[in-house]
Amino acid sequence: MAGAPVPAALGVAAARVGERVRTARTRRLEPDTPLDWSNPATEALVVPTSDGVDLHVEIDAPAAAARGRRHLAGRTPTAVLVHGFALTMQSWVLQRRELVAQGYRVVSYDQRGHGRSGRPDLASCTVDRLGRDLAQVLEATCPSGPVVLFGHSMGGMSVMKFCAQNPELVRERVLAVALVSTSPGGHEVTELGLGRLVGRIVGTVGPGVLTRLSRHAGPIGLVRRMGKGVQDVVVARWAFGSPVSPATVDLVAEMIFGTSFDVMAAFLPDIDALDLVPGLRPLLGVETLVMNGARDLITPASHSEEIVRHVPGAEHVVVEEAGHIIMLEHPELVSQQLLMLVQRAQRGVAEGVPAGSKPRVRARVQDISKRRRSARRRRGAAS
Repeated sequence: MAGAPVPAALGVAAARVGERVRTARTRRLEPDTPLDWSNPATEALVVPTSDGVDLHVEIDAPAAAARGRRHLAGRTPTAVLVHGFALTMQSWVLQRRELVAQGYRVVSYDQRGHGRSGRPDLASCTVDRLGRDLAQVLEATCPSGPVVLFGHSMGGMSVMKFCAQNPELVRERVLAVALVSTSPGGHEVTELGLGRLVGRIVGTVGPGVLTRLSRHAGPIGLVRRMGKGVQDVVVARWAFGSPVSPATVDLVAEMIFGTSFDVMAAFLPDIDALDLVPGLRPLLGVETLVMNGARDLITPASHSEEIVRHVPGAEHVVVEEAGHIIMLEHPELVSQQLLMLVQRAQRGVAEGVPAGSKPRVRARVQDISKRRRSARRRRGAAS
């Protein structure tokens, strides 16, 4: 009991430092953010997997007017969005809205152990299993017709593994694939942008540490709330490469810290040992977009280059001033790239041009609209 005042004092100090950091950062951050992050689904359902995990799935159906616009382009594919490690389907919320507005049916789901999906046996926390989960989501929500698959980070790994597991289905039904801020595997993914030496130490001891932390989630949550400003700076550093709103940082933090520590721990060794390159062959005939941020600390451009090297015809788009969670940092640009991908794929089918026969396109793009908004705000603040 004699030592109790010390942790309490440290907690108060952390709270004060955190609040100062948060206040200072808020002055620099972009206030440009949606009024709310909700996206009421047309339909919500539970898809049970073959090993007994209930996956929370949501379907967004476009209005009749939007469907009519899409009908002109031929048979409209269903867009399936797969989120990344320690995130949820909420990370795709802005793309869901835009895709539905453009007339596409959209399927999103929380991967096992994440968000509102069921808690799995920790031994089943593998990318191989995530690929099979995606197959079961497709079977339950769009058993026929063309689909486009959009995967971010670990969700991109899920998509690549699904393609390797189901080459015939990919050939028959997958119109296009977007692999956003992802990697075909390797040690660098679990280095978490900390550098090779420190990152390898974290990657090695991290799973055990996270598992132990999971037994003390209550106290950790309390410390997290007391030091929220510090937490926000850390989240923003690893998630983004440019200023974003405090609400956006909060959204990402809630997803990350809402994920069970032991589920995170269980996935890390599998990701560390992953090699998805041999399974990329089914993508050779599929219109493919590989996209990442120039300031991504988790999966830098070299990871995307490895995918592009094995998928002739894939477009590689690097976004300047962008970090890992690029869909929330530059939502309009990402949505535009996804829509352009689907349109290219539809045009290729209509014209009979195989995706693999097209020249590779590499582009570095910049979110000009965001830069202009930032400049206007800075001028307004100065005046």
